[in-house]
Amino acid sequence: MRCFNVPFISSAAVVVAVKCATAQTAVPLVDIKSVDPTMVIELRYAGANNLAGRALYPPGTPALVRPEVASRLVTAQAILRRYQYQLKIWDAYRPKSVQMQLWQAAHNNDYVADPQAGAGSLHSWGVAVDATLIDTWNRPVLMPTDFDDFTPAAMWHYRGADPAIRSHLHLLQIAMRDAG
Repeated sequence: MRCFNVPFISSAAVVVAVKCATAQTAVPLVDIKSVDPTMVIELRYAGANNLAGRALYPPGTPALVRPEVASRLVTAQAILRRYQYQLKIWDAYRPKSVQMQLWQAAHNNDYVADPQAGAGSLHSWGVAVDATLIDTWNRPVLMPTDFDDFTPAAMWHYRGADPAIRSHLHLLQIAMRDAG
């Protein structure tokens, strides 16, 4: 599977006020499911199938993003549905405390943002998601990597040798780009 950390910018819907650990001010965030109930959400940090090997989010944690990001995800979803695919969201807003745990679990590698350096992770601002592509029956499709893969195959510019992987990756990239 492929995981993307893609920032978006635009405008949107139902707002939930959440205290943002990075800015220490109320940042309006939207539950992705409130904007598109058909969006498949599997927050990997709510279970053990992740880098830390344990749940970092409490059960029932919603996938939150800024309203403008939610709007762009809805657009990307509409583009993908034309081709019988859809998004699966693996991560969205991530509190700074969770980012710190990931930073420590990753042993300070180049693939995980240092929460204390610069702006930290875009996830902590609600402007990034980790997503993959699935078919309309919610089945995974061939992608370069699974979630929390820290190899060159997880990079945005990776193309791969397998034509099916290349095709799926290209479709996801085009949908995300065209959504804004």
